[in-house]
Amino acid sequence: MGYSSLQQCVADLDRTKQLVRIPQEIDAHLEAAEIQRRVYQAGGPAVLFENVKGCQFRMVSNLFGTLDRTRFLFRDALTAVRHLVELKIDPAELAKRPWRYLDVPRTLWSMWTRRVRTGPVFANETTVDQLPRLHSWPNDGGSFVTLPQVYTEDPDQPGYTRSNLGMYRIQLSGNEYVPNKEIGLHYQLHRGIGVHHAAAVRRGERLKLNIFVGGPPAMTLAAVMPLPEGLSELLFAAALGRRGIRMAARPDSLPVWVDADFCITGSIDPLATKPEGPFGDHLGYYSLAHPFPVMDVSHVYHRKDAIWPFTVVGRPPQEDTSFGAIIHEITGPIIPTVVPGVKAVHAVDAAGVHPLLLAMGSERYVPFAKTRRPQELLTIANAILGQGQLSLAKYLFIAAKEDAAELEIHHIADFFRHMLERVDWERDLHFHTRTTIDTLDYSGDGLNAGSKVVIAAAGPPRRTLPVEVPAGMSLPSGFDDVRVCLPGVVAVAAPRFEKLPRDGNPWASGDVEAAVQRFCTAINSDHPLNAFPLIVLVDDAEFTARTLNNWLWVTFTRSNPAADIHGIGSFTQQKHWGCRGSLIIDARIKPHHAPPLIEDPAITKRVDALGAPGGPLHGLI
Repeated sequence: MGYSSLQQCVADLDRTKQLVRIPQEIDAHLEAAEIQRRVYQAGGPAVLFENVKGCQFRMVSNLFGTLDRTRFLFRDALTAVRHLVELKIDPAELAKRPWRYLDVPRTLWSMWTRRVRTGPVFANETTVDQLPRLHSWPNDGGSFVTLPQVYTEDPDQPGYTRSNLGMYRIQLSGNEYVPNKEIGLHYQLHRGIGVHHAAAVRRGERLKLNIFVGGPPAMTLAAVMPLPEGLSELLFAAALGRRGIRMAARPDSLPVWVDADFCITGSIDPLATKPEGPFGDHLGYYSLAHPFPVMDVSHVYHRKDAIWPFTVVGRPPQEDTSFGAIIHEITGPIIPTVVPGVKAVHAVDAAGVHPLLLAMGSERYVPFAKTRRPQELLTIANAILGQGQLSLAKYLFIAAKEDAAELEIHHIADFFRHMLERVDWERDLHFHTRTTIDTLDYSGDGLNAGSKVVIAAAGPPRRTLPVEVPAGMSLPSGFDDVRVCLPGVVAVAAPRFEKLPRDGNPWASGDVEAAVQRFCTAINSDHPLNAFPLIVLVDDAEFTARTLNNWLWVTFTRSNPAADIHGIGSFTQQKHWGCRGSLIIDARIKPHHAPPLIEDPAITKRVDALGAPGGPLHGLI
């Protein structure tokens, strides 16, 4: 439905019994966030907090809490938007099946921005300290906006056509920010705002920006869409919301979206920074405090009946999982047109999205070859790692579609079975060292710094994967509790990772590698554990093997490929590293890792009371 406001959206969810109201006073400090997490985990409705402690504004969460509800919000536009994507891929389809695309003209007609003089968002003006002070996790550095829509324009070519609307982290309080005058802005590598920031630096001028919060949900989804550079998120939001985007010019700021619930206007000195964070983030750990741009606030506008939407990020799955799912539904067919030969790409949510990519591609180069090995797959892998946010991946597993046409990339256990049956650890590991990774990932050796590995497999199965731990085997001292995680994969509890500094460099010591090498020496080619192609060293084997999601999270968020991949019978030949036996990933917690997210027991107890019989969340959490 093409909602004209967030209020209309909330009313629609209420009418269709997809929203619950909480009239009791709820604290935005930790309590609201824990309610959101628990309602989401239960597959519950959207939640409207009608009485926020010390704040005049209502808050709403879990709007996108299930994929079905996300589809419901855009039910009148999703099919038409998909049809637009199809025509983008192959315009000739319009002539072949014109009846299929009868909804396209209506959608194209809605894709416009309209200049207006004023609108609902200008009804009132307030200050930053009057906004909801959402704290999601106990050690967060302050209050944050978790569903912002950050609007910038290209300083070289101002205007809507080269604008960027992105969802970047906004810190409202804490650290060194001057109250009501400064707020923090955090964005990762390869984000659209970075192009505008660089242009402002080059021009030696301040970068203006507006932060919209709320409004019709189409703008929220548009802000997280991985659209090609130069394609306006405003126009995409118009297509998805089935109505034009109304923007009002202001003499002292960029144009303001008048249908937002809130708008913070201001600018940044492109060379000035202040500490931002910590913040509990989507990998399931805290991103720590680092220097990031600081926004000087000019105005804070809000409509008279404003609602503050929020979400909570943390160890997946969380509400943003629905964003990923709907994005895949809309844009998935485009990927093969961007990277020739690629058939599918899956950023694995349970592993924190960026750490782990699964892909399938063609292997067509030498059909006459007697022995199949990855060839075109390696070209495709390099192309994938050159695409925007996909370039932040640490692990890329890629399989040849010709080997298993029926293999579904989102069936993760089946995909790993296929890979581990075929992979050759002597040949199929390809490292990228000293490169960029996710800003939020602390498994590397510095901010944005780490490594990548491409693991490509093609050809018939090489091995049968074991599914049981061999009985009566011996392990080196300090290693115990072997658990099967998947066919061919075991987790082994290893000694606690303790690394002593050498020459003032905490990462240069070989002390911890000694424990891993002791394990590799003991698990020789004749050892029964060497039948498992993949061994993961962990702190808690039972936890790691308990669920597929646990294994994915532990293995791929706690390891840096170049530092933490080892192997039985390893070798280096012409700078290529491989191993003749099992591959070993050291996924123990390291001293330089960020701490994992843990809830406050006192808050948990308060939320338990809300879910008790007679409470507003009884039956929902």
